Amino acid sequence: MNNIVERLSKLSLINRIVIGMGIGIFLGIFVPSLTVVGILGTVFVNALKAIAPLLVFFIVMSALAQHKEGHETNMKSIVLLYLFGTFGAALVGVIASFAFPITMTLAESTTEVTAPQGIDAVLETLVLKLVDNPVNALVSANYIGILSWAVLFGMAFRRADEPMKNLLKQVSDATSHVVKLVISFAPIGIMGLVYTTVSENGVGVFANYGSLILVLIGSMFFVAFVMNPIIVFFMIKENPFPLVLRCLKESGVTAFFVRSSAANIPVNMQLCKDLGLDEDSYSVSIPLGATINMAGAAITITVLTLAAVNTLGIQVDFLTALVFSVLSTIAACGASGVTGGSLLLIPVACSLFGISNDIAMQVVGVGFIIGVLQDSCETALNSSTDVLFTAAAEFRQWKKEGRNIQLNPQLAELE
Repeated sequence: MNNIVERLSKLSLINRIVIGMGIGIFLGIFVPSLTVVGILGTVFVNALKAIAPLLVFFIVMSALAQHKEGHETNMKSIVLLYLFGTFGAALVGVIASFAFPITMTLAESTTEVTAPQGIDAVLETLVLKLVDNPVNALVSANYIGILSWAVLFGMAFRRADEPMKNLLKQVSDATSHVVKLVISFAPIGIMGLVYTTVSENGVGVFANYGSLILVLIGSMFFVAFVMNPIIVFFMIKENPFPLVLRCLKESGVTAFFVRSSAANIPVNMQLCKDLGLDEDSYSVSIPLGATINMAGAAITITVLTLAAVNTLGIQVDFLTALVFSVLSTIAACGASGVTGGSLLLIPVACSLFGISNDIAMQVVGVGFIIGVLQDSCETALNSSTDVLFTAAAEFRQWKKEGRNIQLNPQLAELE
């Protein structure tokens, strides 16, 4: 037994996660009543969600307090990549919907959720989140609010003396150490999450929505393996796939099962550290990406909304759909990085075509039915792209400085 444990401890985290996935699938098929296994996944996700707000607050505050004047952070490039990537994904969703028109059978009942009533409501919510009570922002995991207060406190602490700055650095390091400890339990947590998915959701539930799932996931795969690599290539002028695949493997796999960009922030922070990226940049860009970098959400909103449009027989020209892509990009930025967040913004998109809220909420119900696959793939794309674009922007700066970019997949092991 000790020999097995010793061998497992020598494997990389990703390999241990794959083993955990295999065990979870096996138990989910043959022992579906063993609920204690599923609890392990819930505990893991809750631990990530609990530590992530503290991690973001202390790391951002410490990074800004230690920031030296004149030090480049590449934030402008990263934010532009986030917005361009989200718009590009929305456009891919629109083109896919035109190329493969989909209709759906709308459900009779819907999940009770509260959705914003328009784009203005989405923007108002985003602004109000900026000035949320800092304690409430931490408790409710409002990352927009956490970022805004962390930035303000971090800039204020620039005037502090060195002992205070060192204290902030030590608190930040201690929080990162706790995060590393939580992530080390990922194989067990992923095993529990996979077990729950397999034991509770048979493939039969997807039969009626097969074509919809194919267009949704196909669009996400196109963005992940075609559009994003093209963007990265133009940034670094090198083969982008080693970086793309590493981000998908180390960030996307975990995000797929956690189904929350916010909960996956600690994983992304660790990956950025392993890539040797500047902490001043990624400590801000990763939590910001969990809020506004929503390529997967943009695809979900466009594809499901246009499926509703086709179902109701509403005629939409491509120019109108293009404008819709821009608005979907804005709406996707309000998806908030939580499980199912993009589905709650579908009524906003539907309202642009005059679709009633009752019908829109039925579309949301369809989204929840296929959410096991849709939301998992969406989150994997969203979260892995946070690291991808952060790394691409910094590697571009490295190229300008004459530094070599190391994209060796063998460096992917998390220690």
